[in-house]
Amino acid sequence: MSRIPMLAPEDLDDDQRRVFEAITRGPRGGAGRTALVDGRGALLGPFNAMVTAPAVGERLQALGAAVRYGTSLTGRSRELAILAVAAHHRSDFEWEVHARDGRAAGLTDTELGAVLAGDPARVADPTERVVLQATRAMLHSGDLTDEAYAEAVEALGETCLVELTTLVGYYALLALQLRVFRVPARAAGPWATGSTGG
Repeated sequence: MSRIPMLAPEDLDDDQRRVFEAITRGPRGGAGRTALVDGRGALLGPFNAMVTAPAVGERLQALGAAVRYGTSLTGRSRELAILAVAAHHRSDFEWEVHARDGRAAGLTDTELGAVLAGDPARVADPTERVVLQATRAMLHSGDLTDEAYAEAVEALGETCLVELTTLVGYYALLALQLRVFRVPARAAGPWATGSTGG
């Protein structure tokens, strides 16, 4: 059960409603996207926290839309990185949503297994392998060695590497909020920890 109240549309003040509409009417709310609201219309996952604190939430949701829909990362690379963050933080909600999105982007069960196992070598595409290696390095050490940095710049370019580091930081922040606020996932993650949110 979430530690913060689930805010239905009728509970929102004007600032909260502006964030709610930015989330539901933006690229996340497009046809075929994961359901964003529960039966009462309250936002699911990390989005309820964004509405709860609209001054921060408005900017956070805009950053999320940018890293999710506005980078030069391919869909497969983006989902590999997000899934690596979810696996590192054992974030059930992130894993559930992005495993589905990853499959839609073309990731195979073998590639999803490689993320869970922490084995980038099982990812065949060399650029995607670099994305996964760099993401895992950033998650484990908070840095890239000179060698890893050079490899990432060669494979991705500097602009894309800036986008990747931003994406990793954004989804790590969401994993933290999902955990702290005990945001429930609809299904348990692959870790069988009993954790509901993050």
